[in-house]
Amino acid sequence: MKRASRISAATVGLAVLAVTGTAVADAHRSNNDWPYAQHGAHSYTLAAVGDIACEPDDDDNATTPTSLKCGSPTLGGMDAEFATAKQATDMHPDLVALLGDEQYQVGKLTDFEQSFEQAWGGLKMLERPAPGNHEYYPYAKKGDNEAGQNGVGYFGYFNGHDQSGTPDAQGQAGDDTADNQGWYSYDLGNWHIISLNAECDSGAFNHDCSTTDSGLLSQETQWLSQDLAANKRPCTIAYWHQPTFSATTASTTTVPAAAPGAGGIEGAAADAWWKLLYQRHATLILNGHEHAYARLRPMNPAGQYDKAHGIPEFIIGSGGEALDTLAGTPGNYANPNVVTAQASAFGVMNFTLKAHSYSWNYKPVEPGPGFDATALQYSDSGSGTCK
Repeated sequence: MKRASRISAATVGLAVLAVTGTAVADAHRSNNDWPYAQHGAHSYTLAAVGDIACEPDDDDNATTPTSLKCGSPTLGGMDAEFATAKQATDMHPDLVALLGDEQYQVGKLTDFEQSFEQAWGGLKMLERPAPGNHEYYPYAKKGDNEAGQNGVGYFGYFNGHDQSGTPDAQGQAGDDTADNQGWYSYDLGNWHIISLNAECDSGAFNHDCSTTDSGLLSQETQWLSQDLAANKRPCTIAYWHQPTFSATTASTTTVPAAAPGAGGIEGAAADAWWKLLYQRHATLILNGHEHAYARLRPMNPAGQYDKAHGIPEFIIGSGGEALDTLAGTPGNYANPNVVTAQASAFGVMNFTLKAHSYSWNYKPVEPGPGFDATALQYSDSGSGTCK
């Protein structure tokens, strides 16, 4: 089976150097060499967030209810996406992991250009995206009725496109072909990082969310198994959009196929990915979809706490869209594996990746609708090692 290309951060840097030599030389003289030079041989910064950009209030979206568009008081809107983009920029990241739903409501190319690009476009060369349901599925809620894009706008924005808007078959978001819908892996120092596409209930996947038949999701799962087997680096991160285990619902502590949480059928399908990642001793799993921040204890694929061999899950769906409601309260979350969570502000995760360890530092940067500056007092930080 065709294997998705692996992207190297060093390769990206060399490509930039080749076309911007004078500017880089000037930058080095002023000690402002980011993003063209690596932070260090053994330490890298990975910014991570999903669920970001509001739908533009323009002529193309005239029939979309105003409550769903930029400017709505129930959304974080442009203020939030600009705030999170600046927060990510100020981290001087080596790369940025985007966890899906980069652009609401259906991820049209024009929407990407009029909203996401305005705030997050300055980091585009560093962005390593995964798609979300809003890039693939139709949206027919809250008085809206928009056709699904099946990833066309997503790939058109991140991979480039021709004059008619047809996306390039390969690029920054991975392959856009009949046998690969944008799953890929890349390396950052001692870290192997995997971006997956969970949007299996779409036309592009023939609405087939089985990981054991001959469908596209099964092919993706086989690719993941092969990619993990070939990996020689000691530390591994995998990310996709819908979480298998939830912070906003209660039914998340049994095998997800029997009781999927807010991740729905996609989160349940990703049970197979959890098993593969667990077998290969992956270090971290990152998701979006739930419009909140949450850190979950190390878990096995059944969602049971496993201190020795489990994988911590981070939900970072706090990029700018309307916030969700957490299930439970601090100290009494409905899912007992939730260590800490917040759904009252927007923010980006800062991971520091070292040779055999990592640390995280999450601080919100913009209060959510209906919340004041006290929401910015929240923080979550810590460290861990690669297994």
